[in-house]
Amino acid sequence: MPLTNFYFNNFQNSMEQRLIEDLIIESIKIYGIEVCYMPRTLVKEDMLFGEDVLSKFEHAYGIEMYIKNVDGFAGDGDFLSKFGLELRDQMVLTVAQRRFHEEIPADRTTPWNETPGIDRPSEGDLLMFPLNGKIFEVKFVEHEAIFYQMGTLQTYDLTVELWEYSHEQLNTGIEVIDAVEERYSGDKQFYQLLMEDGSGLQLEDGGYITNEGYAIELTDNQANNQYFATQTTDPDLNFIDWSESNPFGDL
Repeated sequence: MPLTNFYFNNFQNSMEQRLIEDLIIESIKIYGIEVCYMPRTLVKEDMLFGEDVLSKFEHAYGIEMYIKNVDGFAGDGDFLSKFGLELRDQMVLTVAQRRFHEEIPADRTTPWNETPGIDRPSEGDLLMFPLNGKIFEVKFVEHEAIFYQMGTLQTYDLTVELWEYSHEQLNTGIEVIDAVEERYSGDKQFYQLLMEDGSGLQLEDGGYITNEGYAIELTDNQANNQYFATQTTDPDLNFIDWSESNPFGDL
């Protein structure tokens, strides 16, 4: 026999569960903002360290989210470290689970262990925050923020942090987002000599010809490759060669 009172059904009424979900979605549409959500595509996943050094972002989806922060950004904020000035602004955004599944196809969510997709927000995905025009990275996904109202879960809480670009490929079709790669990427192919049809000039060994004006300092203000390269011309200094073609140096 049932242990709870069978005259009351508080956790299995699908109509009331749907009503609460509809009210949450309507509230987010009224009080939330529209962001561009970008699922991460894994290219070369390292199964030992659980990371991908060749990640790319090929799709951007508009979806409404609610900002839970009321007093400003959380996190460590702006501070000086031994690596220079770091910006670690964080915030928490709420998105309805049903709306996420409606707007973002499951096969385009971050695949894990060669599966078609995880069909939920994933750590490592990006989103464009429209109020300051900056890109944030999803650091943690809480799926039990509102604890089983009427027996179901209706929302995801995304803890996001200001994204630090690390030479990922951005081909979302949104100009303001894709411009980040063009501005900060250290990929030599952006300086490749092209023919009239847009194809690159290749060498016999399969390499490509780059503009002689290319230097890593153009995209990385902290790089000193040219400085060290000029120092190696002085035999009395005995500097190690730190050029782009020899990043680990030799005597």
